Amino acid sequence: MNNLLDKYLFQALDAYPYSLEEAVECLNYALSYDDKNPIALCLMGQIYAESLKNYETAKEYYQQALSVDLYALEVYPKYIDVLLWNEDYEEADKLIDFALTVKGTDKAVLYLKKAILFEQKKKYKSALEFLKMAKQNAYNNQFINDLKEEKTRIKEKMPNKKKHKTSKTSSKKSKKKVS
Repeated sequence: MNNLLDKYLFQALDAYPYSLEEAVECLNYALSYDDKNPIALCLMGQIYAESLKNYETAKEYYQQALSVDLYALEVYPKYIDVLLWNEDYEEADKLIDFALTVKGTDKAVLYLKKAILFEQKKKYKSALEFLKMAKQNAYNNQFINDLKEEKTRIKEKMPNKKKHKTSKTSSKKSKKKVS
């Protein structure tokens, strides 16, 4: 029975994302052999999230996968993405914090997700701090280069303090003139 389960899992993984119909069919077969298989549950969640934009159903699949195996490491980043896309910020924050305690998770990716969480909440300084932590935990040059682009994007969103100081200074001068 395990051979058939593996066969359908490999077929589903091979078909996704190019043939969604085939991937879902193979996943349904795989889940009929083992409805608690974390790989099948994760891929089903990924299909619902990325292809169908049905975040609530995707969350259910990811939750099932993690309830079966907390060490299903591939689930955490994908589940966090869904929570961020669905603007479930408190849940995302808790899941990131928990995932950081799980042995074997990619800490750099998780800190990047935390940075994106703070960016979405418009807390840019905190986002930059988590990008720094992501870089400290990264061991891949391409990932580090990607972090530089993230940093540039976040910095461009930050309010320009010079404008605020100039407007405060000019408003003080206007008040003096009025008096």
